Amino acid sequence: MYFIEETDKPCNGFRRAFSKVSLNENVITIHGIFENMKEKKSIKLAKKTDNILKKTKSNKIVLSKKIQNNEVYKNMLYSYGYDIVEGKWLFEGLSTNAIDYIIEKKNLKKEECYISVLVNDLSDYTFQNIIFWANEFKSLNIVTNHIEQFKKIEQKILDETGLIITITNNKKKSLLKSQIILNIDFPNETINKYNIKEDAIIISIYNNIKIIKKRFNGLVINDYEINVNEDVFDSSIYKSLDKYNINQIYEASFYKKMTFSDFSKKIKREGCKIYRLHGINGVI
Repeated sequence: MYFIEETDKPCNGFRRAFSKVSLNENVITIHGIFENMKEKKSIKLAKKTDNILKKTKSNKIVLSKKIQNNEVYKNMLYSYGYDIVEGKWLFEGLSTNAIDYIIEKKNLKKEECYISVLVNDLSDYTFQNIIFWANEFKSLNIVTNHIEQFKKIEQKILDETGLIITITNNKKKSLLKSQIILNIDFPNETINKYNIKEDAIIISIYNNIKIIKKRFNGLVINDYEINVNEDVFDSSIYKSLDKYNINQIYEASFYKKMTFSDFSKKIKREGCKIYRLHGINGVI
């Protein structure tokens, strides 16, 4: 894994007007003025970065906060096939944590809550969470475009656990009662086709969304912050936390093919908890 960050300090005699990409251990540094960079220059720097990473044979990278804002540079790295850690995969794994956080902050009772999950491509992590939610909440809806596929999952959950979930794609009624809506992978334009409870809280995992309905006055959560135990990161990383997003640094420490059980043990052992949720119209 490699970290990519910026500095406006010159490197090896290079003037500030020029840009250079250098490597020191597992940190790639872009020397030069990175903000408001022209497209051609961003492409050139991405190619230089690719040349360095090819030699390391590393595919996973974490970008600093400033560099993430350069869409041209970031998209070029994506086109080269690099796994840029975004923190979204971790957010999916922590979705139960996020829901519990909302219930606590809003003084809700689980046994009285209606919850809906919007998902088309079901991962094992969300599947395991669905089993948990079905046992915790008054009502659980799975809203999907793949009704037939999910009907098999509904039957599997019923056979293995005795728990009942509802599979639906009714745009008029599916979300009308749901106080909490967890959006795994629905795009913005699709969600806005559904009737939504006016004061619902929507947690959107992979896609940033905005509800355009005039009567909607709920919250749309698109981002999050976590706390972890102090001994999780070494001192050198802690010195750089002002440059990087801690969610992304922590996600980079996971092996994405690990089982949900191992994931759960790791976050419990390392004290990972959500302590703030960010929305486009409020913070919890």
